Amino acid sequence: MTANIVTAKIRLFVNHPLGATQSIALDRDQANYLFAVMRLSVGDQILVFNGRDGEWLAQISSGSKRAGTLDVVSQTKPLQSPPDLWLMFAPIKKARTDFIVEKATELGAAEIFPISTDYTNSERIRQDRLQAHAVEATEQCGGTYVPVVHDLQSLEKCLQTWPNDRNILFCDEAMVGQAPADLSSCPAGKWAIFIGPEGGFSPAERQKLQSHPQSYSISLGPRILRADTAAVSALTLWQRSLGDWT
Repeated sequence: MTANIVTAKIRLFVNHPLGATQSIALDRDQANYLFAVMRLSVGDQILVFNGRDGEWLAQISSGSKRAGTLDVVSQTKPLQSPPDLWLMFAPIKKARTDFIVEKATELGAAEIFPISTDYTNSERIRQDRLQAHAVEATEQCGGTYVPVVHDLQSLEKCLQTWPNDRNILFCDEAMVGQAPADLSSCPAGKWAIFIGPEGGFSPAERQKLQSHPQSYSISLGPRILRADTAAVSALTLWQRSLGDWT
């Protein structure tokens, strides 16, 4: 890493192949952010990533508030792919759903699936807006991989088409008060964490999740957690035992 890289503080997601000597045309929003908001100018350097080719140092070669061009200089980080972990969660109030997507991105979820359940109190999402939150979270946390945020689907459909090689970590509110699970004895491999909505999963949903042949039911401790807190706690617990924090 060169001395120039240390001074580049701004990170920008670009939907463009990255490699030495590549030239990148900025769209209007990107140009406005760099030149009107951040007050950068020709010759300044930033860090760019596309979710596939790692992170690269780039230099501004031209710019205005509506357009601009970057010249890619050198790679600063390789692509750091997360473990093969999905987060399945029921959407809640707008700001808290945004929070779940942002923190799941920071904590290393590979894919994020909003699911509708019997007690879900938000039947609509803006998939494009949530994907944008994942991009922004990756920009801010120094990551090089952007998780895919899927469109809303029902829990029933999700379980009907569940892949037979992926385990389920079912965070069961009914187990509150029990000690958090020790996941070190669970098998490695592909996993998905299921977080319920406010009010939890319905009895019928709990039965389906508990009886699923690939499901492991766990407690998240002595207190009932809000859905957004539960998502962060479960991701942390899984990452510490089975993920890339070990």
